[in-house]
Amino acid sequence: MFNLSIIVPLYNEEESLSELTAWVERVMNEKGYSFELLFVDDGSRDGSWEVIQQLAATKPFIRGIRFRRNYGKSAALFCGFDAAKGEVVVTMDADLQDSPEEIPELYRMITEEGYDLVSGWKKKRYDSTFAKNIPSKLYNWTARRISGIKLHDFNCGLKAYKRKVVKSIEVYGEMHRYIPVLAKQAGFNKIGEKAVQHQARKYGVSKFGVSRFVNGYLDLLTVMFVGKFGKRPMHVFGLLGSLMFLAGFVLTVWVIAEKLHAQSQGLYYRPVTDQPLFYLALVTLIIGVQLFLAGFLGELVSRNSSERNKYLIDERVGG
Repeated sequence: MFNLSIIVPLYNEEESLSELTAWVERVMNEKGYSFELLFVDDGSRDGSWEVIQQLAATKPFIRGIRFRRNYGKSAALFCGFDAAKGEVVVTMDADLQDSPEEIPELYRMITEEGYDLVSGWKKKRYDSTFAKNIPSKLYNWTARRISGIKLHDFNCGLKAYKRKVVKSIEVYGEMHRYIPVLAKQAGFNKIGEKAVQHQARKYGVSKFGVSRFVNGYLDLLTVMFVGKFGKRPMHVFGLLGSLMFLAGFVLTVWVIAEKLHAQSQGLYYRPVTDQPLFYLALVTLIIGVQLFLAGFLGELVSRNSSERNKYLIDERVGG
C-alpha cells in the first residue's frame, strides 16, 4: 500500500499534465513518500490521454483511467476512489491551480491529527469576479447552514481523505461538491479545513459556468434529503400523505355533516357538489393517497437495493 494516492480528474488539460506530474514528483520525492498519481481522463477531446500514456511509459508511479465520453467530475472521482491504493487519498485539479506543495501538510493532518477528511480553502483566489464571488459565498454559507459542516469552500478540488472514507461513500451525479456532506452522513465526523495556496490558471479555460451555482443548491437539497430519508422514504412521504389524507377526510365529513344538519333543521343549504370546499377536500384526499403510495413504492425500492446495507462496517477484529 502507498502512503498517498493522488487522484487528478481532468477534461481537456493536455498542456498542464507534464508540468503537474513533475511538480508532484518533486514534492513527493522531497518528503520520501511512496505514492501513485492516478489520472482520470473524463472523455477529453484533446490529446490528454496521449500525454498520460507517454508519462505512464516513463513514470512507474502513474496510472491512468479513460472514459469513453464526458461523464462529469463525480464519475471521475468515484472511479478514482475505487482504484486508489493509498493509505491517504488526495484529490486535486489538473489545471495547476491547486499546489502540490500543500499535500504534505494535508497528509500530516490526516495521519497525525486524526482527521477523516481535510478540505482545502482557497482563501485568496485569482479567478474571482463579482459575478462569481457573491454567488460562491452565498452558496457556501447555505451549505454550512444546512449541513452543519463548518467549511468555507465546499467546492475546493484539493482535499485529503483517509482511505476508509473514499471506500465508504458513493459520489454520483454532481455530488462532488458535497463529498464532506456524504462523508458526514457515512459517519465520518472529524472534518477539517486548511487554507491553501491558489494559483492563477496557466493554460486553457474553466470548464464550469455560472449554472453550477444553481445546480449546486439543487444538489445540496438532494444530498441532504437522500441522506436523511433515502433509506426510509416512508417516514417522509407516508407521514405527509397520512396528514393530507386525514385533512381531506375531515373536510369531507365537515361539508357533508353541515349539509345534513341544515337539511334536518329545514334551513337553506347548498348541494355538496356546489361547494368549492368539497373539491378541495377531494384533491387533498387524492394527493394524500399519492404521497403515501410514493413512500410505499420508495420503501420497496430501498428494501430491494443491493446497496442498502453497504459500508455499514467500520472495522473488524479477530477471526
